[in-house]
Amino acid sequence: MMSRHSSRAYIICIIMLLVSSGMRAQSLTQNSISTIAKSDPLIITGAIGTQNTYYNSSAGAGFRSPWSNTLNANLNIQLYGISMPFAFYYSNNNRSFSFPHISFHIDPTYKNWRGHIGRSSMDMGSYIMNMSFNGVGLEYSGDRLHFGAFYGELRNAINDDPSDPSARQPQYKRMGWGVKVGYGSGRNYIDLYLLSAYDRLNSIDEYWQQKIDPQENVAIGLKGGLGVTRWLTLRGNLAFSAFNKDYRAQRIKSATLDKWDKIFEARYSSLMRIAGDVSANLNLNNFNTSVFYRMVQPDYTTLGMYYTSNNYQSLGINMSTTLFQKLSLSGSFSGQEDNITRNQLYTTRGFIYTANASMPITHQLHMSVGYSGYRQLQSDGRAHVNDTTRVNRVMNTLYFTPSYSIEGDHLDHVFSLSMNYSENKDLNRFSNGESDVKTLAAGMSYSLGLKDYEMDVTTSLSHQQSTGYNTKYTSEVLSVSTGRSFLKDKSLNVSAGLSMCYNNIQNQQRMLSLGADMSAGYTLKAHVFSFNAAFNKYSDTNLSADNSSIGASELTLSLGYTYTFSLLELKKKGKSEK
Repeated sequence: MMSRHSSRAYIICIIMLLVSSGMRAQSLTQNSISTIAKSDPLIITGAIGTQNTYYNSSAGAGFRSPWSNTLNANLNIQLYGISMPFAFYYSNNNRSFSFPHISFHIDPTYKNWRGHIGRSSMDMGSYIMNMSFNGVGLEYSGDRLHFGAFYGELRNAINDDPSDPSARQPQYKRMGWGVKVGYGSGRNYIDLYLLSAYDRLNSIDEYWQQKIDPQENVAIGLKGGLGVTRWLTLRGNLAFSAFNKDYRAQRIKSATLDKWDKIFEARYSSLMRIAGDVSANLNLNNFNTSVFYRMVQPDYTTLGMYYTSNNYQSLGINMSTTLFQKLSLSGSFSGQEDNITRNQLYTTRGFIYTANASMPITHQLHMSVGYSGYRQLQSDGRAHVNDTTRVNRVMNTLYFTPSYSIEGDHLDHVFSLSMNYSENKDLNRFSNGESDVKTLAAGMSYSLGLKDYEMDVTTSLSHQQSTGYNTKYTSEVLSVSTGRSFLKDKSLNVSAGLSMCYNNIQNQQRMLSLGADMSAGYTLKAHVFSFNAAFNKYSDTNLSADNSSIGASELTLSLGYTYTFSLLELKKKGKSEK
């Protein structure tokens, strides 16, 4: 008898077969033989490249391999207008795994159709799936109708030897399939998404199976937009997820639930949650605003997402306008709180508010100023908050960035300043200020453009000072950089830079670092060569007698090469052939 997970794969294969049949029928209906005949019979192009990096540090290279080598290649085959791109990537420096990492994918396209073979991705809704898959898929995007389907591996298994003391954290191989269909465009549309994902139990050792629960999930999403008038648009996005934390748990006996057991089996480890958002958008001549509400229930999970924030709801408004055709103003306010079901001990609320303004004072002078704030409060939930530990914080940030430019016949000058002040303060009346931090950051830069030499020289200086509870941190950074193209065809590009950084932690450490980098690139027809070199040296400048000198130097060299080629061109009559 076919297993439940196998039946799911069988269902998606049938769907993809029907969609593929529709593709062929669509091609025969909308594209006559004469249209296909206008396309070139066969064109094969591609590129191959490599990047090789050497790294050396006097402090040791335990955290980084001294040699890093990558190889990438892509091949594009166009057969009577049908595009079939191939891609290959190899790296010997994948830190997460002990073996080289290889990625391969093909995305053939033809008019409104697009296929996926190998490692690919597909839009399945913001609450349903944001992971890539390794498998097959097919999408169609018409003027109004659009749909797609995929089947593949969402993540691979990690199955190290249980007796190895340094074994990696194991994980099941995760498989999934999905279908989406939508209709409409612009402001009026509706989209439906369906995702089914599950862990393969036998993909890891039996020892690990006893310690890690295999999971499965079915998620359905619905997204739509409606243009009520030419200036008012409504949008909504709703998702429902049925999730088994352990699909080996005992089933729930129910005649109603048994009707859906081919798609999802409800168990005593099951969770059923929803997430969604709605918004109203108002667009007038010089004024835009939107009001939104978002809610994600506690423990909302889909196996198609790397990470999902949950157990919160938020309400906010965004506004922007332009006055006097010069002054741009924008602002926003939003509030968010957790503990939706009131099962937590405490409830945390946060408020975010921003205001920004920018305006060109003259043709040369431009100014921007802005403010942002964040307030965090804690209140009672199932338990009463102790006043001495109650969270009550505020963070305020103010910035100011003027810039001035002068354009001449031979020289261009650009001056810019930046000022930023932020304060993070604990407002709890029992607080002694241990977590309070004030930061002042200032910077200025000057860029000189030498038109006769077609090059720029930029100098910048920045200062940052952070003051906390009995601590003070200061940082000064000075840098100079330049770049220029050489040769008649500008095929040789060279850039270089120098930097110096001084960091001081009061009564603890003073560190000075110097850096230099240079890069060069040369293009010779279909060949592109690149070279990069960087040297950094840092040392502890404390002069105390009981502190030994601490310092190190690092050198990084990188050499790259890319070759772009046209392997074969068989063109229709009347065009040149190669």
